[in-house]
Amino acid sequence: MTRLARPRRRVSLVGLVSAALLATPLLATPAIAITMPATAEPAAAPAPALIPKPTSQQALTGQDYSLKPWSVVGVATSAKERRAAQKVADQLTSQLRRTTGYPLPVVPVVAGVTDIKLSTNGPSSLGAEGYQLRVDRKGVSITAATPEGLYRGVTTLRQLLPAKADARTRQAGPWNLSGTAIADSPRYGYRGAMLDVSRHFFSVAEVKRYIDLASLYKLNKLHLHLADDQGWRIQVDSWPRLTTYGGSLEVNGTPGGSYSKADFAEIVRYASDHYLQVIPEIDTPGHTNAALASYAQLNCDGVAPPLYTGTDVGFSSLCVAKQLTYDFLGDVFREVAQQTPGDIIHLGGDEAHSTPHSDYQTFVPKAAAAITKQHKRVMGWQEIGDTVLPAGSIAQYWGTDDAGSQELARKAAAQGAKVVMSPANRAYLDMKYDDSTPYGQDWAGLVDVKTAYDWNPSTLVPNLPEDAVAGVEAPLWTETLDDVDKLEYMAFPRLPGIAELGWSQASALDWTAYKDRLGGQAARWDALSVNFYRAPEINWH
Repeated sequence: MTRLARPRRRVSLVGLVSAALLATPLLATPAIAITMPATAEPAAAPAPALIPKPTSQQALTGQDYSLKPWSVVGVATSAKERRAAQKVADQLTSQLRRTTGYPLPVVPVVAGVTDIKLSTNGPSSLGAEGYQLRVDRKGVSITAATPEGLYRGVTTLRQLLPAKADARTRQAGPWNLSGTAIADSPRYGYRGAMLDVSRHFFSVAEVKRYIDLASLYKLNKLHLHLADDQGWRIQVDSWPRLTTYGGSLEVNGTPGGSYSKADFAEIVRYASDHYLQVIPEIDTPGHTNAALASYAQLNCDGVAPPLYTGTDVGFSSLCVAKQLTYDFLGDVFREVAQQTPGDIIHLGGDEAHSTPHSDYQTFVPKAAAAITKQHKRVMGWQEIGDTVLPAGSIAQYWGTDDAGSQELARKAAAQGAKVVMSPANRAYLDMKYDDSTPYGQDWAGLVDVKTAYDWNPSTLVPNLPEDAVAGVEAPLWTETLDDVDKLEYMAFPRLPGIAELGWSQASALDWTAYKDRLGGQAARWDALSVNFYRAPEINWH
C-alpha cells in the first residue's frame, strides 16, 4: 500500500533541517527535496553476522529500520572533537550517497529530525575505541567517547547494511537494517597489518586500497616494511642515494620506487583518517643491502655490493664497529620520526645471520637509542629480546612454535617489553593456503583459513604472561606478490580472522561459528571488487 503520512511529515521538517544547516559551520550538505517511495518496503532480513564479533549483540525483534531518501545524519560532539567526528560522518555519508542516491545531509543532532545519530558524548568507560550501536524503528544511533570509537561503530554499521551499500556505483534499494543493540570494545590495543613494500614496491594508491580493506575489520596499526635488501622506499634527505639508487629496483630486477616525503605524508594522513597508526620499519642490522649498495662507506671494507633483486635472506649486515653506522642511523631515524606522528618506530632486527651475536647485542641498544632520542618507542622482531631493551619496547613474535623463538618472547617480556603475536605458521599472509596456491611461500608451512584463525594469542607462547601480549599483527611479505590482486588474494579471507583475534573476546573465538560468519562476507567483497580466495572449507554466500 502507498505510505503518504510519513513522507508528508518529513517534508514539513525540511525547513528545520535547512535552519540547522545555516546555524552551524558543522554542516556541509544542504537538505534536498524528498522523493517518496511508491510502495512499502519488505521487512529487513536477519542481522548480518559481524566480523569481528562484537562483545555483545542483542536482536531487537520488530524494531527494524529502513534508510529512506529523507534520512538525516546528526552529529553530537564537543567543539574539540567536531572536525574529527564530522570527518567520520562524511566518510559514511559519502559512500552511502554513492550507492543509495540519497542526499543524507549531515547536521547537528535535532530531535525529531535526525534519525541516524553519531555521538562522541558517550561515557569515558567506553575507552578510546569502544562504542554502543542501536538500530530500532526510530533510526540508528552510535555512541562513543571519542571519534575513533565512533569510527569503529561506523564500520559495524557498514556491515549491518546490505553488502551492496559498499559498491562503487548506485544500487537499487531497499536499505534495511535489522533491529539490534550492540556494545563493543577491543580485547587488545594493538591490531595490525604489515605490508612489505620493499621486496615489491606499491604505490600510494595501492597502499590506500589496502588501508580501505584493513580498516573495515577494526585493525588500528599499519606496519610498513620500508627498507630491506631489495629496496629502500622512504626519502631521507641526508642520504639521498638510499632512494635514488637503493630504491631503483625490486625483486626480479623490475623497476622499484620510493615514497617522497609528500607521498609518505599522504599515506600517514589517509591511514589516520581510517584510524590506523603508521609504524615505519627500517630493518637493521641485516636486510640492509639496499643501503650498503647505496653508500660504500657503510660497509666494513668500504666496498659497495651490487643491488640485490633475489629473495635470499641473512647475508647482509651494517658495520657494527663503525661510528658512521650510528651517525647514519641517527639521521635516518630522525628523518623517519619527523615524517611519522605515531609513537613507534620498528628497527627490524630479524635474521641478522651475518652479524656476530656479540656485535648484534652491541648494535641493537645503540640503534634503539637513536629511536628513543626521537621520543619514539622501539619495536623490533623477536630477536631483540636477546638484547638490552629500553622501557616501552615492543617485540614482535614471528616464531613457528619453536622453543628458541618462544624463549626470545619471554626474554623481551621479562624486561617489561610488550609482545605482538605474528606467528609465521598462522599469521603470515604470504604463506600458501595449500599446495595449489599459485603464489606465496611455504617455508613456515601451509596456512589455510582455519589455521590462521584457530589459535589464542594469549596462550600461544607457554609461560608468557598474558598481560605481556599487546595484540596481533598479520604480516604480508611480497617476495612473490607484485600487484594488488595478489595481495588481496593472500590477505582475504585470512586477514579478517586475525583482526577478530585482536578485537573479539577470547570467549567469542570459535572456528565453526566464525566460518559461517566469514562466508557471509563474500557479497561484500564482491561489491568492493576484492580478489579474494574462495577457500573450499567456507560456505560462501
